[in-house]
Amino acid sequence: MEQFLVSSSLQRNPIAYKDPIKWTRCIAELEGRLSPKFRHQNSHLLLNSYSQTGTFTHISDDGEANCRTTLDTNSTLRSYLGPSHGVTAVEFDAKGIYVASVTKSGCLSVHDFETLYCTIHGPSSLTSKCTGKPLVHIPTSMALNAVKWNPSNQDEVACASRRRDKIFLFDISYVSAEPIEVLEIGRSRFSGSRFSDIQEGFSDIVFLSQDKSRLLASSLNGGIYMWDRRVSTTNCLEQFTKSSSECQFNGLELDRENRVVFGAGRNGIIYAWDLRGGRSSFAFQSSNEVPVLTSLKVSSMLEKIKDLKEQSNIVSREIHSIKFDPSCPYQLAFHLDDGWSGVINVNDLSVTHVHCPPPNWLGGIITCTIIRRPAWLPTFSVYAVSSSSKEIYLLDFYPDKTSPSHIYFNDEIETLSGGKRRLLQNKLISLSKDVICCAVHPFNGTIVAGTEESSLMMVSQPGSSGEDGE
Repeated sequence: MEQFLVSSSLQRNPIAYKDPIKWTRCIAELEGRLSPKFRHQNSHLLLNSYSQTGTFTHISDDGEANCRTTLDTNSTLRSYLGPSHGVTAVEFDAKGIYVASVTKSGCLSVHDFETLYCTIHGPSSLTSKCTGKPLVHIPTSMALNAVKWNPSNQDEVACASRRRDKIFLFDISYVSAEPIEVLEIGRSRFSGSRFSDIQEGFSDIVFLSQDKSRLLASSLNGGIYMWDRRVSTTNCLEQFTKSSSECQFNGLELDRENRVVFGAGRNGIIYAWDLRGGRSSFAFQSSNEVPVLTSLKVSSMLEKIKDLKEQSNIVSREIHSIKFDPSCPYQLAFHLDDGWSGVINVNDLSVTHVHCPPPNWLGGIITCTIIRRPAWLPTFSVYAVSSSSKEIYLLDFYPDKTSPSHIYFNDEIETLSGGKRRLLQNKLISLSKDVICCAVHPFNGTIVAGTEESSLMMVSQPGSSGEDGE
């Protein structure tokens, strides 16, 4: 074997051994996987391929169009108060088979995603037969603002209204306009004069992924409620902030391990409770009120970014939504009512990414009170955010300095192959309608958005449809 060894004293040819090129594509093919950095360096190919591919008018399951969803004709009044109709929330089930949506006019619709997709991208022989009609269409007598699938029961959908203090659960496996279960607060420890002038509807819902019987909801009275359906549907455990009279929650989110629950307040503060351990532990485990684990004032965190503070007048803004990155569990995205979006690193409680689009008044658009709900793409750490000017931003929030939205963006980093790195940019997609909320397919990244006209819009990569099923 010694004859095959090279003596260490042998001088290398400086020309022959000068920084060999690292062929990243070959490495990916040999290893059989794509590294996160390789995917991010080529993410521009994905973002540039997205465009609006189709729109589906809101119709009921019996084919009736415009089911109580006719948009207000007074555009001036709508710009101030927002539309009286529109899709307020969209949600995919865990397998990406169904997509549920709710409207401000009170309709719950469930579509088969494959049917919607084939309506646009399928063969002409199939698309002519597809109408986009929902599998389930349930009109209710209340405005609906949130919808969530039970991850442990793919036939069950939970809905909430900002005007009702109840959670409604529907079973889509059989057609019924009545919910199979209604969850109520019951007698609250804080009922009475403390919240006499505060609205007590629910703004968001989240299921505990490890327990199909427990779910949480955020309230406009400044409380977070949890039900254990095995115990009771008419009583629940509750947690409040010390300033509950000033805090109304717009969004709710759980970390991946179901240990910490985060609530996004209209006062610009994100509150967190520890569910199973830590300094403020055992929240919702007893009737005792547990202090907040931590509170994060977004405006104060933004003021710590020197370059941003020098260019902008930072004031406290209402938080519309918060959402964890599915491909990076410590990244918590937030979206503010002025259109700003960003990421909080929950490991060190700092803002790492910020996107500050031009203010709406530059384009003659008056900022309204519509709650907008962005969504993450399943990979690449890309955040899909709708604007009030018929556009969707695809924001690159990759968790390092190569992200164009990172507060310490470095455009001089070389690629793994030693060449110059392509300058990555966020993608802006023009749309035909104003979008309120977004949901992303958990596997193929197709975006389904809800519009102010109560229709669904698909934003995806253009596909080539074959004829006769080929």
